[in-house]
Order: sequence, then structure tokens, then C-alpha cells
Amino acid sequence: MFDFEYHLKNLPDNPGVYLMRNSLREVIYVGKAKNLKNRVRQYFQNSKNHSEKVRAMVKNISEFEYIVTDSEVEALILECNLIKKYSPKYNILLKDDKYFPFIKITNEEFPRVLITRNYGNDSSKYFGPYTDGSAVYTINELIKKVFPLRTCRRVIKEDGPKTRVCLNYHIKLCSGPCEGLISKEEYKKIIDDVVDLLTGKDTKITSKIKAEMEEAAENLDFEKAASLRDKLIAIDKINEKQKIISNNFENEDFIGISQDEKDSCIQIFFLRDGKIVGREDFILDNTGVEEPAYVIEEFIKNFYGGTAFIPKTVYVSHCDEIDILEQWLSIKKEYRVTIKVPHKGEKRKTLDMVEKNASHALEMFKIKHKVDKELNNVALSEIQEALGIEDMPSRIEAYDISNIMGMDSVGTMVVFQDGVAKSSDYRRFKIKTVEGADDYGSMREILTRRFTHGLEEIRKINNNGMDFKSGKFSIFPDLIMMDGGKGQINIALQVLEELNINIPVCGMVKDDKHRTRGLIYKNKEILLKPSSKAMLLITRIQDEVHRFAITYHRTLRDK
Repeated sequence: MFDFEYHLKNLPDNPGVYLMRNSLREVIYVGKAKNLKNRVRQYFQNSKNHSEKVRAMVKNISEFEYIVTDSEVEALILECNLIKKYSPKYNILLKDDKYFPFIKITNEEFPRVLITRNYGNDSSKYFGPYTDGSAVYTINELIKKVFPLRTCRRVIKEDGPKTRVCLNYHIKLCSGPCEGLISKEEYKKIIDDVVDLLTGKDTKITSKIKAEMEEAAENLDFEKAASLRDKLIAIDKINEKQKIISNNFENEDFIGISQDEKDSCIQIFFLRDGKIVGREDFILDNTGVEEPAYVIEEFIKNFYGGTAFIPKTVYVSHCDEIDILEQWLSIKKEYRVTIKVPHKGEKRKTLDMVEKNASHALEMFKIKHKVDKELNNVALSEIQEALGIEDMPSRIEAYDISNIMGMDSVGTMVVFQDGVAKSSDYRRFKIKTVEGADDYGSMREILTRRFTHGLEEIRKINNNGMDFKSGKFSIFPDLIMMDGGKGQINIALQVLEELNINIPVCGMVKDDKHRTRGLIYKNKEILLKPSSKAMLLITRIQDEVHRFAITYHRTLRDK
């Protein structure tokens, strides 16, 4: 039994990181502290000052541990690493790590223009990030039309061996450096034009192309004039994708927040060389009652802990821990990063625009959430009626087995709560007791492991008076869907019967064209209308469990 009084009494005065655990020894919260003794003790003092979320967390704490660090910055670095490792229930977490695309100009003698999601320290030039994936590909295609640059992966040196040009040269999409048809200096001028275009300094390019177009028209070379006209149109389209809002050619991010009584929406605008190259919003569930500064600080740690690029300046609407966050970001990027809270001027106007967009995004999320909830309720009601089961299947678990040529079998479990994928409850199983391509044996193993763990967690939770949501397997589904036919269903029913668990089990079946056509339940195939809400949900579930299984198998194979 953990002695809280003893451990609280002996906490050190040093900076560090603390981990809160429940009775299952799962990490449910990770925090940093300038003074561990003062910070950790606060959780176990007067609860009237605590938010509802903190009170719920404290109720589930069975023990805590701490790690002493030399400085608060080290504590912040360690905190970020541990949050990423454990994904604790009570920390503010982004739903997914987003790695936005960049346009990259390679550091080669004859550079290429590429799209990448990996920002590297390789002396290449990077432009972005672009949050609109389609926009960055459009820009890249337009650059190819305007500038005759190579796209091949050959190593081309000006004084190196020459090779014959490819089709791109003959259709005027490449200047032919592989055959020595353009010098390194002339090629660099083209690259400089691309850089000018991406940094908003394209007036020289457009003036030059206009002059060439007019000259071609005067010489009655209408084909060339039309080609130059198309290039001007392409440049205009690129500029449409990158709205100029500042004459300050720095890299800056603007972060604003909007909150209601339940949730928060963080909106981030990316400015690169004075242009908005993208924006993104993040809905943070159950954080509406938290202080705006705290939510933004947690967002900064989550977002910049995983993103490839950190700008030199981050403007925020609220922040209390500016110094420590600046130190952390500067250490990560090896250059000075500043965080500012502007109160007037152009930066404040930009931030007001960001917050206005955050408010609109939160409003649209609520509307979409309400509509989706109604549609999902219809789908779940249709499934309940089709199967004739007593309760609406609010929680559905689906299972699949994946292997390659009978090797390295893996099992996966996906969860849909109220018709929505709940990725935090997904589980992966590496098959331990079955050899070869035995899908039935593998399915028996993963179902036995899943529900045996669940029963054990329920026993511990009941003994310790904990919330049922505390465990990884303690919440049982209202319906199990097998990605297979009668054989898979029978395996599931046998496992449940052996463990004395009563949960309805159905199978998802596909037609000859591998499209979902209905369900199998109690040895009967149930056909549903392809356009029904139930069929659309079933198809999503089947596609998701298959995707998750294949992804896990690929991850193991690539190790």
C-alpha cells in the first residue's frame, strides 16, 4: 500500500517531473514542477480550488513517483517525452501528430523541387509548412509548368558524365542539365526565380515573362506567347494560395484560442516570409473550463514537440510560462525562438483574426458534431433493429487478423463509440501461441487475451472502488463485429462462453468485388440497403479494422 503521507512529506524542493498512477499502475498524468514538493502537495490539499477534471484525477491516484532534474527546462523536455510515451488520460493531448508538407529545394549542383514532410538540417531550402495538402501539390505542379527544372533522381555534375535527355526536355518541362544543355549558373538563375516566387518577391519574374510574351506576340510567335501567358496564369494561382498579410519577411506562427463551457479550439496560422501558407485548427475535448494560458501552453508542448519546423517567433493570445517555453524551443531548434503576447498593432490584428477563426471553427465543430451524432444514432438504431438485439450497440469492437504468406500473424481491435472511431481504445496483439497461417487459432488467442485482461481489470477496479474507465480492457462492448464469416463468429462465441461473458457477435461479409454487403448473425445473413446509414457505418468499421491491421503488420515488418 502506497503511503501518501510519507511520500508527500519527503518530496524534494528540486525541479522535476511527477507521474500519477492509478491502481492498475497506469500513468494517468504527467506534470513538471519548478519545486516538486510544492507542486505535488497542491493536488492533495483543499480540493475546492481544483477543477472538476483535477478532482476526478486525484480520486483515481493510487500512487505517484517523481524524477528530479537539474533545471526546469530539463523537466519540460522530460515531461514532453513522457507524455508522448504514455499518452496519459488527464493530460491535454492532440488527437494526432500532424507532419505538414514542405516544398524543398534540394542542396544539389542542379537542385530539384520536391514535396516532403521531413524537415532536415541538410542545407536544403524549405518552404512551408502547408496545411492544405492539395494546395502544396498544386503549387508544385504549377512550378513545374513555369520553370524547366529536372525531376529525375540522377546525380548530375557539370563536369561529370553526360546522359541523354528524357521526354521532359522535349516537352519543355526540363532544361536538360543531364546532357549539359544548361550551365550551372543559368540553372541557378531559374532556382533563384523559384525562391523569389515562394517568398513573395515575384514581381521581377512576372515583368520579365510579360515582356517576353509581348515580344513574342509582336514577332507573331503566338505559340510562345500563349505558353508565356499560361505561365503568368500559373504564377497568379500560386500567389492565390499564399495570401500576403505582412511586409516582414520572417517565419512566424500565430496561435489563438476560443472556448465554450465544454471544449477549446486552438487555431494556428503559419506565416512564412510574410505570407499565410496554411492554418490548422485543433479541438481539445473537455478543456473549456481550463485557463486559456494553460491550454495554449500545453498545446505548444504537444505541437512543437512533434512538428518538423519551429519558427523564430510565435505570437500567442495568452501565455504565463513564456521564459521556460522559449528556452525549450530554442534548445530544440538550436537558435533563438521567442514567444510574444501582442496587445496592439498589426500582430494584435492578425491574432484577432486567428481568434475569430478559432471561434468559427469551434462553432462549426459543434454543428457538425450534432449532425454526426444524429446520423450515427440512426445507424446504430438500424443495426440494433436488423440484429434484433436488446440494447443499442453504443460501443462496437471489431477484430481482424493479418499475416503475409502465413508469417508474422498479428491481431487488431478497433473501437467505435456512438458511431465514431475511438482510436485511444484501439489495441494491437502480436500472436504468441500460434504458428503459421491459423487465423482461427490467432483469433481465439487475441479474444481470450482481451477479455481475460478485461475481467482481471474489472476485479481490481471493483476492489479499489475505481472508475470503470480506468483500465485498458475494462469496458466491454455492446456488440462484437468479426471481419469474417461463420468460422470467426463461432470462435468468438466459444471464447465468450468459456469466460461466461454474454455479448452479441456478428460477422461483416463482403461480396465478390470485396465490397461490404451485410452482416451474419445467428447463422443468418442480413442484407442491408447499400445507402442506409447502418451500411455506411459498417463499411467504415470494416475498412478501419482492416487498415489498422495492415498498418500494424507493416510497422512490425519494417523494424
